[in-house]
This record gives sequence, C-alpha cells and structure tokens, in this order.
Amino acid sequence: PAGDPPSGSYGGGVVNPGNTLARILASLKDERGRVAIPGFYEDVMDWDEATRQAIRALPFNTDKFLGEVGAPGLDGEAGYSLLERLWIRPTCDVNGLLCGYTGEGAKTVLPARAMAKVSFRLVPNQTPARVRELLEAHVARVAPPEVRVKVVELHGGRPWKAELGGPAFEAARRALEGAFGTPPVLCGEGGSIPIVVDFQEILRAPVLLMGFAPPGANMHAPNEWIPVENFEKGVHAVARFYQEFGR
Repeated sequence: PAGDPPSGSYGGGVVNPGNTLARILASLKDERGRVAIPGFYEDVMDWDEATRQAIRALPFNTDKFLGEVGAPGLDGEAGYSLLERLWIRPTCDVNGLLCGYTGEGAKTVLPARAMAKVSFRLVPNQTPARVRELLEAHVARVAPPEVRVKVVELHGGRPWKAELGGPAFEAARRALEGAFGTPPVLCGEGGSIPIVVDFQEILRAPVLLMGFAPPGANMHAPNEWIPVENFEKGVHAVARFYQEFGR
C-alpha cells in the first residue's frame, strides 16, 4: 500500500507486508533448526567423525554458557552438539526488523514496507554468491505475487578453516603455553574476517590467527572488554611465536 493506511479500513483486503515478511522469515528455518532454503547444504563440508568426537569430548559447562548470554534455553540444528553448532555448522539468523509503527502506544496501520536484516554464517565450501542466489530464489518462491520483494546484499566473505598442524601451528602452541603457563586447548570460533582467505590465496602462505579475549567478552558489542592480564600475556605470546617460528 501507499503510505501506512489504517488497518480498520483496509485490513483484510490489502496484503500486509509485515505479515508477509514474517512468513518469509519463518520459512528460512525448519522445526529441526536446519536452514530450509533448498540447496543450502549442498556445498557444506562434512567433518570426519574423529574431529566431531574430539569436539564433543571437550569439557564444557552448558549452564555457564547460558549465564554468559543470559538466555533461558538453547536452540539449534538437531543432531549436533552445542559446540559443533557453534563451530562447524552454518547458520541463518535474523539480525534486525523494521516495519510499520514502532512508537509508544497503539497505532493500527498496515505498514507500507517491511524490512529485515538477515545473515548467514558460512562454512567450507560455501560461497556468498551461491548462498545469495539460493536465498533470492527461495524468497521469490515463498513471497505472494501481491507484494514486491527485493534482496539486497550488504556484505559477504568466503569461509576459511585453519590447518591444525604445521610449523606455524606448532610454534603458536609452544608460544601460548610459554606465555600463559598452560597448554592451549583447541577450540573453534565463528567470525567474519574475509581478508584471511585473500592472504592465503594471494601470498600463498599459511595463515595463523591467535585471539586472547575470554568467553563472554562481548566481541563487537557494547562494553567489549579484555582482561589486562590477557593483553599483556598476549603480547608475550606473539613475541614468543616469532622466536619459535624462526627456529
């Protein structure tokens, strides 16, 4: 509709973009927590059972995790442990919604437009271009012909997986143990650093990432923090790494 017409006069006859957007978003996931976009999992790399068992064997306190995020419960793809869902599986999440009247009190209107920001965490061997193509086809298939829909890509980055071995990796392991006084534990992490793939392909060199923020540090969020001790020991760890790698 043009403008935001009153729902009392037009409701029941005019398609509501807000209702339509809700149905489109609901169609992105199924009841088992899997992304329901046809073809989405075709390029997803299968992890070997030994790696999956190693992840499941790690000590992990689910109650502490819930306390960190302040959530009453957990959700995710069925058939995978929590750490597997966090580290090695792709995701689809609604990041923001904007639709109709959002001020205080009631104002019964039909929104002229509805918008959602949606992100996908990709894993090897998915690509942003292919996922966008699949999403556009899915939205066009689900949306009714009485509304106009548009998918706009804001940003995309190719996924990257670290090689858990080699001279750089072993040097980092020794450097971290030397700086922090305890052997490091291997764990996964999802994040968006698209240039890592470019470094590896263009420079044709191994890439190594080391992070020093603890769990619950609110990365990229308000009140992001890191202990001073971790910062200082992280400096020592990087210096030790260059020494170890140089050997």
